[in-house]
Amino acid sequence: MSPNVLPEKSEELEQFWSQRYESGQTGWDLGAVSPPLKHWIDIWTSENMQDRSVLLPGCGNAYEANYLLENGFQDVTVVDIAWPAIHRLQQRVSEQSAEHLAHLSTVHGNFFDLKDRYSLILEQTFFCALDPSLRQPYVQKMHGLLEEQGELAGVLFDAPMHDHRPPFGGTAAEYRELFAPYFDFLTWESCSISHPARQGSELLFRLRKRS
Repeated sequence: MSPNVLPEKSEELEQFWSQRYESGQTGWDLGAVSPPLKHWIDIWTSENMQDRSVLLPGCGNAYEANYLLENGFQDVTVVDIAWPAIHRLQQRVSEQSAEHLAHLSTVHGNFFDLKDRYSLILEQTFFCALDPSLRQPYVQKMHGLLEEQGELAGVLFDAPMHDHRPPFGGTAAEYRELFAPYFDFLTWESCSISHPARQGSELLFRLRKRS
């Protein structure tokens, strides 16, 4: 198997992503909170949602978790299958603020095994990292993880990418067909605030769980 081909077994998948963090093969990592996710966190902050529970799936280095905590969010959960990503986040937050660490929950494991429910979920470079065969299960799992009237917000790649390795691309029309049975669309538009490296290739969205 090519080292870039996404494996199917859970233990091999964990090794696949962990090796990338350990070797620094993290081209998706911007080194700071991304402009689109900062946008959504700022909106949630302005709407006084800091008491809501927030989930960051496939969190990676999760600079967004730091930003949430800095903005007063008190119940932030991150999940990633790669232990190095989780460990780095724990270290970074503990060095910055013991109080923030008390409001952060870290889960080293598979997103699809999560059982809790959340008010808000942030999506960024997780959907595109999953094999396309998991897109329907992803949407259904997101719907199941959200509380009533919960929100899923973030960005998706609205462009062709790779066929056999992540990131996997797609189109806004394809994604809308997946999400429409489960969510109401609050925002669904080309992203004008992307990081320069992603300009013109992202879809900005905010969805509300449909009962």
